Amino acid sequence: MCFCLGRVNAITAEQVLTRIKRERLYIDNSGYVSDFELQELFREASLSFIAGDTNKDEKISFEEFVSIYQNLKSKQIAETFKKMISRRDGIRSFGGMSGNSCEGTQHSYSDEEKVAFVNWINKALAKDPDCDHLLPMNPNGDSLFSSVRDGILLCKMINLSQPDTIDERVINTKKLTTFKMRENLVLALNSASAIGCTVVSIDAHDLMAGKPHLVLGLFWQIIKVGLFADIEISRNEGLICLLRDGEQLDHLMSLSPEELLLRWVNYHLRNAGTQTISNFSEDIKDSRAYFYLMDQISPKGGGDFRMSIKIDMSGINERNLDRRAGLMLQQAARLDCRQFVSSQDVTSGNSKLNMAFVANMFNTHPALQRGQLNGLDTSHIEAETREEKTFRNWMNSLGVSPYVNHLYWDLCNGLVILQLLEKVNVSVNWRRVNQPPYPAMGGNMKRLGRDVAHFSLVGIGGQNINQGSSMHTLALLWQLMRRSRDGERIGDQIILNWVNSQLSQKRKDCQISSFKDKKISTSLPVIDLIDVIAPGTVKWDMVKRNERGNLNKEDKLDNAKYAVSLARKIGARVYALPDDLVEVNPKMVLTMFACLMGHGMKRPTAEAHTRILQLPECLCLSYCFEAALL
Repeated sequence: MCFCLGRVNAITAEQVLTRIKRERLYIDNSGYVSDFELQELFREASLSFIAGDTNKDEKISFEEFVSIYQNLKSKQIAETFKKMISRRDGIRSFGGMSGNSCEGTQHSYSDEEKVAFVNWINKALAKDPDCDHLLPMNPNGDSLFSSVRDGILLCKMINLSQPDTIDERVINTKKLTTFKMRENLVLALNSASAIGCTVVSIDAHDLMAGKPHLVLGLFWQIIKVGLFADIEISRNEGLICLLRDGEQLDHLMSLSPEELLLRWVNYHLRNAGTQTISNFSEDIKDSRAYFYLMDQISPKGGGDFRMSIKIDMSGINERNLDRRAGLMLQQAARLDCRQFVSSQDVTSGNSKLNMAFVANMFNTHPALQRGQLNGLDTSHIEAETREEKTFRNWMNSLGVSPYVNHLYWDLCNGLVILQLLEKVNVSVNWRRVNQPPYPAMGGNMKRLGRDVAHFSLVGIGGQNINQGSSMHTLALLWQLMRRSRDGERIGDQIILNWVNSQLSQKRKDCQISSFKDKKISTSLPVIDLIDVIAPGTVKWDMVKRNERGNLNKEDKLDNAKYAVSLARKIGARVYALPDDLVEVNPKMVLTMFACLMGHGMKRPTAEAHTRILQLPECLCLSYCFEAALL
């Protein structure tokens, strides 16, 4: 099918068509040309772009493409067609950038947060050679939004917050084409999801476009994960010092990081003999609490071999709050904790940035001694297992509310479970859901799981979940996660058969007998399957293998890290961890192959790519558009 390009210059049209063909019809191999991808092609051809996604499905149909060309000569781009309104100091508003936005939609972002995040990133990644082309960013400009375009900065920040989440061998750092940048962004988004960030409303196109509210929102989630990682009793038993008189340890362990952080501040304020606070907004505007907190946590010298730092408290007598905040921040700098807030952020009571400021102080100078445990039995305090962590991150990535910090305590009222049921397409009648103080629970939830979702819930009742039974909670969560991975329940054997059929078609010799097959410990079956699904993705010089197939544990873990990151890079939202492959955890192995199966079945085959690319240009483009409309 050919079409007329009207009065548009023929050379220009040929440039666009050639570019589309060279990028294999579609930049991201999704099977269609998206609104943003076409915009990228126009930009590289030095053409002005006119938005043509009239039905807001983020895909450019054949008719929409023709319409864009017809209007190209008669209209000028108006990227500022929606003027900023409702301006406030520190808040920037902009409209209708989202592909799903209705006309008139307004988004906004905080200049203060942008400045804080830029300064944090500049300091954290200053010595990373892969970020030399991006850093330092100007905190007073918009470079943060353009710096995420190639995906490298996001990948590095994820590893800063949760080390080894991404195998950096997988990050594209050289000769960055649009396709390679998009791969990095997909890797970053799937990895962010794996550490518990909510990314359901963000895609690579949004980040390549540098949409401010989405970029800042994602960075905040990533930074927050890192800041809060150690504010948990199993990782810092000194927090037990925060127990109140008559309080049970279990209650303290159920508190969120935000609640523990506030209690930590008040613990030191009480020791200083001064008034406590109840929030990180109104109560910290006068900087008084910060002066006393720093005086308590500053190094006193002695046994820890740290130089003593004496906090200058004279600033607390300054009457002007802005100047007082500035003096307080000078003392914070001496503790190497002057991050996230400016004087104005303190006096205006920006709760998000002040909480980040305090969390950074906690991580740097907790000033809690294990010797103060008052004889409490801490033997039953256990660190979160990998399985628990995987389930918790999976739930949070879906955007459940409230955020799940502790798997059993935060699920005991059933509200998060009901949200998860909805997310696997089980209808929930929220008018019948019990509200606090939850006089009764369990019957309806079990009926939904058993009769509507068709889960196996023998021996699992609402009371088990309410009491925080780990065995019953994990059993239910496994079925929910399994359903979210493969939709209507697909038998294990179907997934296994698909995996082996894909491997055999490409003459791979790593077929598996079950999801407990010891071959999986090498990760070679996973890597081979990724090579089948996305040819050319695997760098074989990175893969450890030998003729006997006997790899040591270090080589197995190396392969597993590579396999998990590769899976995420090609678009599979994998929550399994490298250790799950090395130890052949059958449940997590199953989810890994199910994710790869779901992703692989959506992708056009390599043979189809080749056949399409051999078509004449006009037919080639037409085929692409028609396929996108199917």
